[in-house]
Amino acid sequence: MTKQVRQLDRVVIRFAGDSGDGMQLTGDRFTSETAQLGNDISTLPNFPAEIRAPAGTLPGVSSFQVHFADFDILTPGDAPNVLVAMNPAALKANLGDLPKGASIIVNTDEFTKRNLAKVGYAANPLEDGSLEGWAVAPVGLTSMTVKALESHGVSKKDAERAKNMFALGLLSWMYSRPHESTLRFLERKFAARPELVAANIAAFTAGWNFGETTETFAVRYEVKPAKMTAGNYRNITGNAALALGVVAAGVRADLPVFLGAYPITPASDILHELSKHKKFGVTTVQAEDEIAAIGVALGASYGGSLGVTTTSGPGVALKGETISLAVALELPLLIIDVQRAGPSTGLPTKTEQADLNMALFGRHGEAPVAVVAPRSPADCFDAAIEAARIALTYRTPVILLSDGYIANGSEPWRLPEVSELPDLRTEFATEPNGEDGTTFLPYLRDPVTLARPWAVPGTPGLEHRIGGLEKADKTGDISYDPANHDFMVRTRAARIEGIEVPDVEVEDPDGAARVLVLGWGSTFGPIGAAARALRQRGLPIAQAHLRHLSPMPKNLGAVLAAYDKVVIPEMNLGQLAGVIRSKFLIDAIAYNQVRGLPFTAAELESVLEEVVKNA
Repeated sequence: MTKQVRQLDRVVIRFAGDSGDGMQLTGDRFTSETAQLGNDISTLPNFPAEIRAPAGTLPGVSSFQVHFADFDILTPGDAPNVLVAMNPAALKANLGDLPKGASIIVNTDEFTKRNLAKVGYAANPLEDGSLEGWAVAPVGLTSMTVKALESHGVSKKDAERAKNMFALGLLSWMYSRPHESTLRFLERKFAARPELVAANIAAFTAGWNFGETTETFAVRYEVKPAKMTAGNYRNITGNAALALGVVAAGVRADLPVFLGAYPITPASDILHELSKHKKFGVTTVQAEDEIAAIGVALGASYGGSLGVTTTSGPGVALKGETISLAVALELPLLIIDVQRAGPSTGLPTKTEQADLNMALFGRHGEAPVAVVAPRSPADCFDAAIEAARIALTYRTPVILLSDGYIANGSEPWRLPEVSELPDLRTEFATEPNGEDGTTFLPYLRDPVTLARPWAVPGTPGLEHRIGGLEKADKTGDISYDPANHDFMVRTRAARIEGIEVPDVEVEDPDGAARVLVLGWGSTFGPIGAAARALRQRGLPIAQAHLRHLSPMPKNLGAVLAAYDKVVIPEMNLGQLAGVIRSKFLIDAIAYNQVRGLPFTAAELESVLEEVVKNA
């Protein structure tokens, strides 16, 4: 059967099913296939917090959305063009996101009376006409998978588990994805059980062949590669990019890297990734709790390593006292906070930007630190290196604010040449620095950076005192002198304010915009997509995005003053907006949501359009 091949410029697909249906694996493999083809990609994994919610229930639905195109894209897409629903719960949980006319591939085998009742369907939506507005393709994914594996000697349970590979094979055929890498992946994943290798490959092949032969799918689609800057690319998640950025920073600084971490969603993958890189001088320790994790990381920094600790919001709260200790000791330390929805345990697998105030102010006493935020998964690599640069140059803790959306999402990343990376080497103190030539003054500062010397313990002649009690200027002796305390507090603050950071850049193509939309962190994609859409409609709007939140770029005040209105979208209740209002006396317009999900581009486009038209 010869089938029509139709060209598309972009597609958004969402795989959804029970948390045991392998939707994250399916989406990840489809994404890898798509990356190989050279499309631009953005993904949004979405999974439940429960380790294993009751099968077939709404709380147990797991999904993976992938947006791929032949041009530069900024978001995982507002709404799917295609939904693969493995059961009634997946259909019900995701149907509201589907525009009319979208395609639904539904696993009919799971639409039993029992499964329908679990999610409140009084009648089967595949039969009662309620899905007439969508293009529904009923497919017996489970039964066809079991049938295809009858001769492979696997149990019925293992055969049913392979239905996600049948679905992946079908979608790979539909969208003309290269699939050789998936077959190699299955060979590696199930290497210890050859029968499962054969069964999963057979299920994938059966799905591919079903698409090729069935009349249910009369059209096959192609999305051509995107035009990108020449180079070697790989698909990367934010957490993986952060980990590789930390490794690269250690190499470029010629320092061992020491990670002290306690597992916590959604930061744990950084620990997993860094533990693979011992050959680059990386040591990882899984500590007994969050306080111990940052304690050993700070101790490693004192000993001459690049100390790093990773966590999410609740863990940062526990680490607060030791961050203050690091401020007093004036040692380099990276604190990576992969933000999640709070407060307390909150929604541990959902995203939020609500730790900004804690990063800026969440410590006792006057304890300023530098704060850096990546804007996308691939940008996490550069943000990690920038955070390390600041920490090493200025001898300060640096908080790096990622979030769950960035951490678990993925996009193409161009591998940089080593020569493109900054030289982060720093000099340790090796001899006394006092005027008498025999005294070591641990708080004698660099006149430009105000950083104190970094002396590795055990260096002859450089014995010095550390601890949380206030230090005397230059000597580092314990001091209760009021004037000295005032001086040290102001000096530590001046050291942070004096950090050299690049000016904020403004995207205002024709210079006619009266409205500026200012963002930070993962709002970059939705804001950029919304601004792009408005400009295409002839509505001028400017966009600026902050990587450095403490200190802020020196030109930010002038940039803000150049526009009649400033809009700040955030996944919190207005934390950056509050800082901007107090620091620059700008009546910023806050647009906020805390749903555990990123903004959609359409939502921001509507909000910004209203502001632009009324400016």
